[in-house]
Amino acid sequence: MENYQYPLDLNWSTEEMILVVNFWADLEKVYEQGMDRQAFLNSYQSFKSVVKSIGEERKLGREFEELSGYSLYHAVKHAKASQAKKIKM
Repeated sequence: MENYQYPLDLNWSTEEMILVVNFWADLEKVYEQGMDRQAFLNSYQSFKSVVKSIGEERKLGREFEELSGYSLYHAVKHAKASQAKKIKM
């Protein structure tokens, strides 16, 4: 894994930043190791409780993909479509 910073909004509270950072870490985990599908979707819902607008989600997702190569959109789409207990990209 390369060293890079997660995309964050400095206007978020500490609790909100923790939720978003945890989601970015879970997104990495889906790509690198695989993860329980429901746990990933729960993490995504926590992320969405902070990042409510689709525009902001897309912006942050693009920034994260440019830094890491991991697509938020494709991982969430795969998790929602899959029936498997564990998902891996």
